[in-house]
Amino acid sequence: MQQYAPVPTALDALPALPQEFTGRADDLAFILGVLDPERPGDGPAVAVLSGWGGVGKTTLAYAAGHAAQQRGWFTGVLLVDLRGYDPHPAQAEDALEALLRSLGVRPEHLPPPGAGREVLYRSQLNAREAAGERLLVVADNASALAQVQPLLPPGHHGMIVTSRDALAGLGRMRTVNRLQPEDAVALLKAALKKNDPDDVRVEENPGAAERVVLACGCLPLALQITSALLAQDPGQPLSERAEALSQVEGVLDGLSDGHRSLRTMFDQSLERLSPQEQDLFRLLSLNPGPDIATPAAAVLAGQPQPATERLLGRLAAGHLIERTPAARGRWQMHDLLRAYAHEQAEAVKARGRDPRRRYDQAHTRLVNHYIQHAEAADTHFHPPGSVVSSRFGDREQALRWFDAERENLIATTHTTPQAGLDLGFALGRYLAWRRRLQDLLVVRSLALDACRTLNDTRNEASAWNNLGNALRELRRFDEALHAHETARTLFQQTGDSHSEAGAWNNLGGALQELRRFDDALHAHETARTLHQQTGDTHGEASAWNNLGGALQRLRRFDDALHAHETARTLHQQTGDIHGEAGAWNNLGGALQELRRFHDAVNAHETARTLYQQIGDTHDEADAWDSLGFTLKELQRYDEAVRAHETALALRQRAEDTHGQATAWNNLGLTLQEMGRFDDAQDAHETARTLYQQTGDTHGQAMTWNNLGTAYRGLGRFEEAGAAGRRAVAMLVEAEDWFRAGEGWGELAVTLTAAGADPGQVRDAWSKSAAAYARVGADEEAAASRAHTDNPEILEE
Repeated sequence: MQQYAPVPTALDALPALPQEFTGRADDLAFILGVLDPERPGDGPAVAVLSGWGGVGKTTLAYAAGHAAQQRGWFTGVLLVDLRGYDPHPAQAEDALEALLRSLGVRPEHLPPPGAGREVLYRSQLNAREAAGERLLVVADNASALAQVQPLLPPGHHGMIVTSRDALAGLGRMRTVNRLQPEDAVALLKAALKKNDPDDVRVEENPGAAERVVLACGCLPLALQITSALLAQDPGQPLSERAEALSQVEGVLDGLSDGHRSLRTMFDQSLERLSPQEQDLFRLLSLNPGPDIATPAAAVLAGQPQPATERLLGRLAAGHLIERTPAARGRWQMHDLLRAYAHEQAEAVKARGRDPRRRYDQAHTRLVNHYIQHAEAADTHFHPPGSVVSSRFGDREQALRWFDAERENLIATTHTTPQAGLDLGFALGRYLAWRRRLQDLLVVRSLALDACRTLNDTRNEASAWNNLGNALRELRRFDEALHAHETARTLFQQTGDSHSEAGAWNNLGGALQELRRFDDALHAHETARTLHQQTGDTHGEASAWNNLGGALQRLRRFDDALHAHETARTLHQQTGDIHGEAGAWNNLGGALQELRRFHDAVNAHETARTLYQQIGDTHDEADAWDSLGFTLKELQRYDEAVRAHETALALRQRAEDTHGQATAWNNLGLTLQEMGRFDDAQDAHETARTLYQQTGDTHGQAMTWNNLGTAYRGLGRFEEAGAAGRRAVAMLVEAEDWFRAGEGWGELAVTLTAAGADPGQVRDAWSKSAAAYARVGADEEAAASRAHTDNPEILEE
């Protein structure tokens, strides 16, 4: 066996850690778990760190080496740079020579390149182990298994390998990802302090510091380059650097300090790919959304799916893309790599007409893929009896596809006017189903803009109608009214009576929300008549249901009951379970007003069950809320509380702020009936805050009224009176005279309990009677008059 001459410094090869090193606790724990001499099992103590260029693998390996030495696990460290992504990477024979020299083998004793060097390397390490030593080998920047396999140490020695590629089969693998934002900010701060201890730019503007690190993708190399540039210009504010980095076209230009360049590192990774892999990498930048499914990537590449999947796998192995963690068969790209891929694609397109045409064709194929699939999935949300595409087996499968592709689809609507038009129509029902209301408004607005750009008068009326529905969902009722009126007029001009009926029906819904109930009644009656004339039973059922809602608002409960029963029957005839459920729920509301509470419970339970069958959690929550309200009237308080809490949980899950407000308000009413006034106060105050967030002044008014009764139950009469006065003022302003009558009556009760002047009490009862009289609520008006001898007309 060849003897060695000790070279003390050769086994102390780890560079000192930069003082700005931060974070990586989980990564360090993983590596140390692999290197621990007391670890369970007999596998090799080899940790393989892979990740993007610039993500900080090398520094992490050094940190793990230092930590392991501090624990006394190793008597020395061997370090070799394999230069795997340089134009001329180190060969295994060269690496073995460097390692043998570090182990003390003199040059004249080195075997020639070949198997002899690997044998000597292993014998040297075996001798070290026999002498009680344990060494750590750090093989940095490997690009292929052939570079590393001859370097694997025998026995109980350890090894850390870093690579931009996933080198399977060497040991325990770990993907190194970018830093967490807070750790990235800490790195930026430490790097600036290293240059100038008095640099306080991070402390003075932490928001700008966060924007800087996010623009750098939280990549350590990008942050170090940025820190160097900031150090060269100590007067530059972080906000200015963040703004410069946010320019997508030039972000890579801003990540070069003359010595280090992120673009150069990406170039090295790209050059190692085959022509097909390079081409797919560039094409992926054409996808407008954050990730892409394998079938869509195949369409983009114009290749069979199995071949495309193999190419994607090789790009992922090189860490130029990564598999989306939350879903199989999806791929994503770091923002900086996306900018680089886009830059590379533009360079290819600039070479001539044919390359540009090929990229344009690829983009068109992808857009058409999204449109065709979205239109097919949308058919599963059409009314019963409509033709359903066989591309998706059922609604659940269509929903899963929509959920997975939502961000891509919305991004695609912005690419061309035609895409905005087609997807603006195809996405609407899905987005409404999932309660993605801001997204719904965006795509509906883009569809209308596209109609104008394309001079598509045929679809413009429908676009206005759809926009009105989105605005109504967002409680922007005046704008919704204008949109539906515009749609109605355009449909009238084109003689499209069927679509005109739908516009009238939606117009009635907006008018109800604006509390113009007589006008709403006329609109729904017009819609019903037009649907009857055109033979649209489903549309007629919807009009009857909405008509019943307007009749309830007008306190015509027997008429409303008939309207909802008619709607229910028609929906049953057409097989529309969702429409039938809505009719059952509204029917329950009419039965409540008619004091038929047991029948109302049955109606709401039926609605709830039907909504559960079709997976509509939004409307299921409405049914639970309505059921809870009815159970309260039957004094089944515990059941009522559970119903409202169930509705609240469903709405919280759906991020439905307005629905949460309604559930909290109704829950508060039940808690009052139970004498739990403190809990009721909390519930009503939460509801009021949520109603304020959604801009629903009528909801706020009702909550103020209910909050007043809760305060009264707690004996806090001054606060109760203030809440009651605020409620009636808002209700009078909204011209909701029936609710104003209730509010004045509650205020009168509060004033009486507080021992107020009898004149104030009589005045409140008088105003209650007058408010009821304005809407023909004669029974309620008479009850209020019974409390006073001096009724007077309510001032407007």
